[in-house]
Amino acid sequence: MADGQKAVKRTKAKLAGEGGYVRPPRAPYATDPAKSRGRLHPEPESRNRNPFERDRDRIVHSSAFRRLRGKTQVFVAHEGDHYRTRLSHSLEVAQIARTVARQMGLDDDLAETLGIAHDLGHPPFGHTGEDVLDAAMEGYAGFDHNAQTLRVLTKLERRYPTFDGLNLTWETLEGVVKHNGPLIRYGATLQDLPIAIQEYVATHDLELESWPGPEAQVAAFSDDIAYNNHDIDDGLRAGLFTLAEIRADVPMVERVLVTVERDYPDIDEFRTSAEMVRRLIGVLVDDLVWESTNRLNDLKPQTPEDIRAAGKPLVGFSDVMNEHQSVLRRFLMQRMYRHWKVNRSRSHAKRILRELFDLFLGEPELLPPAWQEGGDGPRGQRTARRVCDYIAGMTDDYAIEEHRRLFTLER
Repeated sequence: MADGQKAVKRTKAKLAGEGGYVRPPRAPYATDPAKSRGRLHPEPESRNRNPFERDRDRIVHSSAFRRLRGKTQVFVAHEGDHYRTRLSHSLEVAQIARTVARQMGLDDDLAETLGIAHDLGHPPFGHTGEDVLDAAMEGYAGFDHNAQTLRVLTKLERRYPTFDGLNLTWETLEGVVKHNGPLIRYGATLQDLPIAIQEYVATHDLELESWPGPEAQVAAFSDDIAYNNHDIDDGLRAGLFTLAEIRADVPMVERVLVTVERDYPDIDEFRTSAEMVRRLIGVLVDDLVWESTNRLNDLKPQTPEDIRAAGKPLVGFSDVMNEHQSVLRRFLMQRMYRHWKVNRSRSHAKRILRELFDLFLGEPELLPPAWQEGGDGPRGQRTARRVCDYIAGMTDDYAIEEHRRLFTLER
């Protein structure tokens, strides 16, 4: 048995003992808040919170975080109160990231912070909104939700007297920007990246050519766990597919459902689905911890910098789990994301955002007063970037209402 498997088994056995939960020891390669590289604008340290806890709290109190409650991923916000929003999704990602990081001996405060922050730059109407804004901004340096998250955290939030943004630690900003891997690789250069990232790293180097720290890698895969499972839950609730259909097409779901029906043969379908999703999350978390522990034991890193310099991700799922997830994603793509009802909502959303963008770009005097001045980039791009920032910050319902006010004649 590999050392990683033995370590995971020992940890599980310890956690299941008579004493209940015992926190695993801190790994030497965990990010240490006491050794943070600090903030772009120096500030006195807090007496009550470490730097990563302070970052988390600043994000939670931000306007952009509150607006996530009205931004969706698949369904439009007004279609139902039970479907996930970007806010509930971010909280789920943060919870999973915290759990995985703690099991692996990493810094769970940083992992939680990255889970909470990762979607702040998403516009209304999910990925449809991102596609519309990117197309509308062609010729104006484009739109990218990851770069927009950096803009929100470093520029668009204006809550402090001496700087724009939230002035988060280097580790949090690095993790937000690089959570999916290095940005400068395979022939890509800094000039190929979104303008917001180019401008920021000119004054605060986030080392875009290296892999992110371990907590950021954990947050990225926690995102995968959260959205795959909540899309199953939301798709079943919306009636886009049935439990029988997903179990027939996705072997991983079938295997988990068999255990649920064996343990609880008399519960109704709603409870069966909920228990299945809960167990699926557990299966994915266990696989992520097991595979990542094996990789880390093979490399034996001693610092977070060893992980950044590894040249490959050290956190990830096993090959078998990646195959299972590919089958699940294909099912969700066919039966949910391309469902005719979802396509109708997507089509409506495209028209709303494109018409709002074109109107504001042609008549910027229609923007609220706070958005009529400023803007970044060359002179020809400033108005477009202001319009883009304004629309990207909207909730679904606000975009619908703004469109109604501007395009519907009322007595």
